[in-house]
Parts: sequence; C-alpha cells; structure tokens
Amino acid sequence: MPAKMPATTWRDLLLDQLDFYWNVHFWPRLAGLTDTEYLWEPASPAWSVRPGPDGEPRLESEEPEPEVPPVTTIAWRTVHVGRDVLGRRARALFGPTDAPPDADMFDPRHWPDAPITAEGGLAMLDEGYHAWRAGIAALDDESLMRPIGPKGEAFAEFPMAALVTHLSRETMAHGGEICLLRDLYRAQSSPSR
Repeated sequence: MPAKMPATTWRDLLLDQLDFYWNVHFWPRLAGLTDTEYLWEPASPAWSVRPGPDGEPRLESEEPEPEVPPVTTIAWRTVHVGRDVLGRRARALFGPTDAPPDADMFDPRHWPDAPITAEGGLAMLDEGYHAWRAGIAALDDESLMRPIGPKGEAFAEFPMAALVTHLSRETMAHGGEICLLRDLYRAQSSPSR
C-alpha cells in the first residue's frame, strides 16, 4: 500500500522548500567564513561593503545599474540577502521596525546596517532569515493569497505567495553565488597540485 502524503498547507510547502535549502545546502556552507574571505574581491572592479561618504559601511551600487554590473563579494551578497531580500521585507511586513508606518518594503530605514565583518554579516543573514521565516509561518493559506498591500509598493496587488516564492528564489540564487565564491576563494588560496 503506498504511503499517504500528510495533509499540508501551501505555507508549509513554501517553508519546507526554504528551510531545506537553508539548513541543508546553504547555512552549513558558511561555517568558518573569515573576514578576509568575506571581503575578497574575485575580480576588479568588484562591488563590496565599503565606507560611504559618511564613513558608514554601505553596499556599493550604481543608479541606474550598469547593463553588466561588477562581480560582487561574499560580503555584498550576504548583506543583500540578509538585509535587503529577507530582513527589510520581514520588518516592513511583519515588524518590528523603527521605520515610519508608511515605509514600503524597500525602505532602507527598516534596516540600515551593512556589516563589514564576516561575523556581523552572518549574524545579519541569520537574523533576516529567521525574521522572514517567522513571518511566513504566522500566515495561513488565505493570507498568502491576499495582496501584499501598500507596503509592496509597485507590487501591492501581487499576492503574498508571489513575494514568498520570489524571495525564496532570490535567497537560493544568491546563496548559490556565495557558495561558488567560497569555492573559488578556496581554489585560489590552495597550492596547486
């Protein structure tokens, strides 16, 4: 007799996908990340986390973004996923946040920091993931089908489920890039055989 698949909700399926990626493929690969590796520039020019005009660390970028943007560092990708992809959206949509009530999910006031150390970057990444995960876990299937609302800005009419799948895809894509950068760093740091 075939095993019966347990009843589940869309929320559970979405969380299972993200959790499996995070716990099996991504987070374990970040163990032992050093500051040197975190800030390593695999090509020149490279975007990273650097002090801005005010002296505070920031993600490098250009507006408008170049057709072919520079290669990014592990630091850049880590802050992008932890803060921009997961953390700011979690704070905007689920709280808590110090940003004004009318701040949309892209507003940098939800999370302004950009850590310059591996320890700080990994802590931000972990915090962003867990905040986003907790917010999604609190939703039911009906909530996932509702529009994001004004905090979604140009995506206000999209269902929350569309944002969840998009952020999972972003996390997996950028996570894979971070893991590849770790592989490249290890390869260039090891003596040839």
